[in-house]
This record gives sequence, C-alpha cells and structure tokens, in this order.
Amino acid sequence: MKKTIYLIILLFASQLFFSQNFEGKWAGVLNVQGMQLHLLFNILKTKEGFVTTMDSPDQGAKNIPITETTITNTNISLKIPAASISYNGEMRNDTINGVFTQHAQNFKINLTRSNAEEYILKRPQEPRAPFSYKTEEVTFINKKENISLSGTLTLPKKDGKYAAVILISGSGPQNRNEELLGHKPFLVLADYLTKNGIAVLRFDDRGVGKSGGDFKTATSADFSTDVESAFAYLKTRPEINSNKIGLIGHSEGGIIAPMIAAKNNEINFMVLLAAPSLKGDKLLLLQKEKIERAMNISESEIKKGQEIFSQLYKMMQIKQKPENIKSYLKTSFASAISEDAIDGIVKQLDSNWMQYYINYDPIIALSKVNCPVLALNGENDLQVPFKENLTGIKKALLKANNPHTQFKSYQKLNHLFQTSVTGSPAEYQTIEETFAPVVLKDISDWILQVTR
Repeated sequence: MKKTIYLIILLFASQLFFSQNFEGKWAGVLNVQGMQLHLLFNILKTKEGFVTTMDSPDQGAKNIPITETTITNTNISLKIPAASISYNGEMRNDTINGVFTQHAQNFKINLTRSNAEEYILKRPQEPRAPFSYKTEEVTFINKKENISLSGTLTLPKKDGKYAAVILISGSGPQNRNEELLGHKPFLVLADYLTKNGIAVLRFDDRGVGKSGGDFKTATSADFSTDVESAFAYLKTRPEINSNKIGLIGHSEGGIIAPMIAAKNNEINFMVLLAAPSLKGDKLLLLQKEKIERAMNISESEIKKGQEIFSQLYKMMQIKQKPENIKSYLKTSFASAISEDAIDGIVKQLDSNWMQYYINYDPIIALSKVNCPVLALNGENDLQVPFKENLTGIKKALLKANNPHTQFKSYQKLNHLFQTSVTGSPAEYQTIEETFAPVVLKDISDWILQVTR
C-alpha cells in the first residue's frame, strides 16, 4: 500500500514538474508567406493557474493577453478565441514543438526559452530623449465628427514662428509614429525636420493609441477630416506661421493630402511619399502581382489570382451582397483555402474603408492641387510601384497647371524608403535603416526652400 501511494506521489510530482517547466519566456519565429515574425510568450504561474501574454516585437505589439492557458503534463494549449488564434505544443528537451493557428491556417513554430532582450530590434535611427527641441503632447477636436485626437507637436527650441507640417499615415490603424514591424518612420522624420527648424504635428489615427473615434468604420474621406482638424489646430498655435503649414502624406496618406489641398487654398505645400495615383482596384491588383512575383509565385498562379480578384473588385463595384462574394470565392479557390480564410476576406472586402478605396480615383483631387508639391518614390516599392504611380501624379499636376512641382525616385528604396534588396514587405523588419537619410535631407531642404 505504501509503495502504491509512493508511486502516485511520484507521478503527481512528475506532472507538477513538467507544468512548472512551462513558466518563463518562450520565443519562436513564425514564417508567413516569406515573412518572419518573432513571437514571445510570457507564461506566469499564479495561485489561480497559468497566465500568459504574447508579444510580437516585429509588429510593435506587447502584452497581448492570452484568454486561455491549459497545461497538461508536457502539453500546452494557448487560445485567443476572439482573434481565432491558438497555439498547441508539446515540450521535448526544453523545446516546445507546436502549431500556431489563425483563421484555420496552420503554421509550425517551435519555442525555446529566451531572454526578451535578445529580440529588441536594432533601429539605429530611432531618436532617444532628451531631445534638442521642444516636445509637447497635444489634443485637438474633429468638430465635424466630435472626435478627440491625440498627438505630438515638436517645435524648434528657439522661440519664433515656424513653418509646420502635418504627417498623414498610410493604410491600417497607425499610431503617431506610423509604427510598423519595429520601425517608427514618422518619429524619425519628425526628429529630422524639427532639428532643421520645421515644426511637426503627428497624431494617432482615430481609434488608435490615445485618439478617440472608431477606426473600423472610417474611410479615407473620414480620415481627411481628422487632418483638417489638425490643420485648424496648428493655426491656433502662436509658434506656427499659419501661412506656412503643409502636409506630408505617406501611402494612403498620399491620397488624403491631395483631397485636402484640392479644396483648401491655405495649404502652403505638400510632400507625397509613395503616393498612389491609380484607382484603388487597379493599385491592389498591381501590388498583388508585384509582391507575388517577388515571392517566386508561379506566373500561372499569378495570372489566375489576377483574374479572380479582378472579377471580385467588379462585383464589389456593383455592390454584390457578401454572400454572393463568398460563394464566388469558394468556387474560385475550390479547397485551396479554408472557409474561415474566405470569411476573413469577405469581411475585409465588406468594410467601409475597402468599399471606398477600390472606387476612389486619386487623379481627381491631384488634378486640382495648385500648391507646391514634392513627390517621392522608391524604385523598389512593390506596394505603390513607382513608374505607374509617379507618372500618374505628374500627369495630374500638369493638368492642374501646377508650376511648382518636383519629382524624384530613388534606386533600391522600398515602400518605407528603406535601402532594400528586393523591396518585398518581407524585408521591412530585417532592415536596420528606418528612413534613408538622403530622402530625409531632400524633404527638409525642399520645405525650407518653399517656405523661405
């Protein structure tokens, strides 16, 4: 009898030992369509059980709460049902071999014990406090939609009235630094411009960071009203020369800036960074083709994808019901992708933003812009390919009879204006450079010239 009890105690102790082994920091690399994403899981044992958070350093995401943590012997299960995310693994020799799942798509990922500091990405251009200029947290109101927006205003240290710019971020929910994959391009840009005597206002998108409002329901036109509110706010600041306020728009921000400048003669100048000139549906098809080719997808698969999505965008333009779009995708892809993945595509396509974007033609607003314009593009940009889009911007501004224009493209620079090899989005996180110094200088020099 004693021997039996002893064995049971040993068995229980063994199970407890394995459970305790899961506590700590675990790291692994998720390979998604040629892109590597580092994931960190922080597992803590409490009286109530295990509590886990997840970090994605490459995406600047920290302390994402894991809803369910279940540990049994050598097995672990982590779940975030609201995001359709799960991880299931088994510990072997202090390594957890497992599968990460999101929207029914499975990715193998093995986790090893890690020091989180190992995954701090090298970003040598990122400025650190104390700064050689004034930095102020500000809030302003979009009165049209009753939204409070929060941002950072940087001002040269010496008192005076300065030319100023408003930074307008690209697509997707962006904070004031336009943070992406560990990079903070707007922080780097604001730092450089302010050191050279130009005031800069950058702010969190609505529904992001400290800004109010709902990002999910907004369109590019809605975001333009947020920028107009930022412009109105800058005009109230005594440190700003209200006759010398301009806009710098990156990617989708390069669509929004002309929307505003086309109808507001008080906009003094505009800088377009990787700005689209193609209609939304055409740009998305071109972007898809370029990125897939860089990923070495076969030409036959690229052609098939172009046919499917071309038809899909046509269906959206005549406002087909979501259930019809889902049926079309299921037929087109057969069993190549899961039904959950198809549901995700339909949900994205049915958003207000996408419905607006695929139908929007940037040329209309660009053709009405009369203020000085500097348009810059990277020649390795696969998201907004420079030849097609820069050519369109030139034609539109010529149609507007705008004599104050300058255009430039840069070899080897990608969509984020990093020095790159292929320009693929998969490279963004692996590049230490956040913003090519030559582009920072060109932007600053041009603004100082047009605002003299």
